This record gives sequence, structure tokens and C-alpha cells, in this order.
Amino acid sequence: MRGLRIGLFVTVSFGLMFALAFAAGNAEKGKALFSDPKLGGGTAGMSCTSCHPDGKGVEKAADRKDLEKMVNTCIKNALKGKGIDPKSAEMADIVAYLKSLKGKVPTTETPKK
Repeated sequence: MRGLRIGLFVTVSFGLMFALAFAAGNAEKGKALFSDPKLGGGTAGMSCTSCHPDGKGVEKAADRKDLEKMVNTCIKNALKGKGIDPKSAEMADIVAYLKSLKGKVPTTETPKK
């Protein structure tokens, strides 16, 4: 009986860890989506990197409480696409990428001395 409890505990623990990892998003996938002109079915032939090369201009976006709304506003207005589900894996990945930029100086900008 004890072995069954331990097995159940381990199974539940691993399940929770994977669920939390998925919910956090994948910054590498988010970076790829950020560069994809097809994001949100966009018809402008542009991607997020068209306006924000190397994440320039969105380094402080991670602090926004309405980050998903901001992402969808850009998709709708700049990319001429449809917003994506704020609870989707795509949105989690883009948010993870944007959060990974926090405090970084984009490579297209020369650091100040």
C-alpha cells in the first residue's frame, strides 16, 4: 500500500511539474513566433521583428500586466492579423520570449558608455 502511495505521489508530482513548465511557455518558440510573418494569420507580410528587431523597444514589456492584450493589439494593427487566444501555447511562448528580453540591450543598439 505504501508503494502505491509513493507511486501515485511521484506520478502527480511529475504531472504538475510538466503542467507548470508548459504554462510558463518556451522562449525559443516565442522568438520563432516573434519572427513569423504568419503569426495570427497576418496579411501585411510583416512579423513582430519588422518593428522590433532583436526585441528592440519591448525590453520593458515584461512588466506590463496587459502583455497578452498588447501582443494581440500589435498582431491586429501592425500585422493585419487576428489576435491569438491569450491562454494558448503560442501566447505563452511569445510572453516567455518577451520576458526573456527584460533588461537586455538589443544587439541593434550600441551600449552607452
